[in-house]
Amino acid sequence: MNRAIRNLLLSCLATPAVFAQGSEQPQATGPVPGNKAPATPTSWRNRYELGPGDVINFSLFGRPELDRPGFRIAPDGTVSYLQAQNIKVAGLTLDEARLAIENGLASNFKSPRVIITPQEVGSKRFTILGKVINKGVVTLERPVTLVEAIANAGGIETGLFEQNTVELADLDRSFVSRNGQRLPVDFRKLLHEGDMSRNIEIEPNDFIYIASSISNDYYVLGAVNSPGVQALTPDASVVAAITRRGGLGERAWPDRVLVVRGSFDKPETFAINVKDILAAKETDFKIQPKDIIYVADHPWAEAEDILKLALSAFVTSAASNWVNLNVDPIIKP
Repeated sequence: MNRAIRNLLLSCLATPAVFAQGSEQPQATGPVPGNKAPATPTSWRNRYELGPGDVINFSLFGRPELDRPGFRIAPDGTVSYLQAQNIKVAGLTLDEARLAIENGLASNFKSPRVIITPQEVGSKRFTILGKVINKGVVTLERPVTLVEAIANAGGIETGLFEQNTVELADLDRSFVSRNGQRLPVDFRKLLHEGDMSRNIEIEPNDFIYIASSISNDYYVLGAVNSPGVQALTPDASVVAAITRRGGLGERAWPDRVLVVRGSFDKPETFAINVKDILAAKETDFKIQPKDIIYVADHPWAEAEDILKLALSAFVTSAASNWVNLNVDPIIKP
């Protein structure tokens, strides 16, 4: 049960408004005036594909007695209508699905003309977690931008600090993940400065994570025996952090360990020689809250060589850690 819910939360989708047809993918254009960023070259708004959870209606032209409403596409992406059984329609447009069903009926009907109409959108969803009021998997029936997604989730969580209401989100560490990659979205410029060129449109499988500004955790990632998040202690240092996460892995390269500090867009990086620290040739490096310690499994010269790997590992770890902390207490007895 835990694994099923965790997998659902970590691989969810953002829903479309309409079952658009067509297969041509327009190229990305320049900046779009208004309240959103430029459209991506390929989008579900240009080619809507059916998926598990969508509900469609079937009709056969000239045979109203064979109307069949309310068929939900199965989890394996198949649907059945009359003699056309277990037809794979996931990933197909309505027209493509219609042709597949007609081929399935061809042995029982002469030139069947099938009509498929959408009834309910259920396959396109996205996930928003972290410091927003309403967290979870969201199913929508229209295109939505990042600002709308946050607003629909109730907005950023707030708290009291010295009798003032403050946001609890760390916008510099918040991110949108798409297909396993972090998108270059500057949440601070978008939400605090009103830069709508950062207001991307949500795509299926997008994962929005609003980081916490009150967390004192840091992350130890890469070639260590137990990568993950660690609570900050007064004696936190690079060597101590690696030790707390099980030590260096077999393929770890300790000559240069990367420490990433600050925002995603303008990170401060430090190259730490753990081998020299262990040999008492250098002093250990003190860790600050929200630092990312990344141990590579191969030699590198410049921080830019592995910075992308470090940030990608953080995106995955932050999402998994949030689910572990917030989902398990709900589903355990």
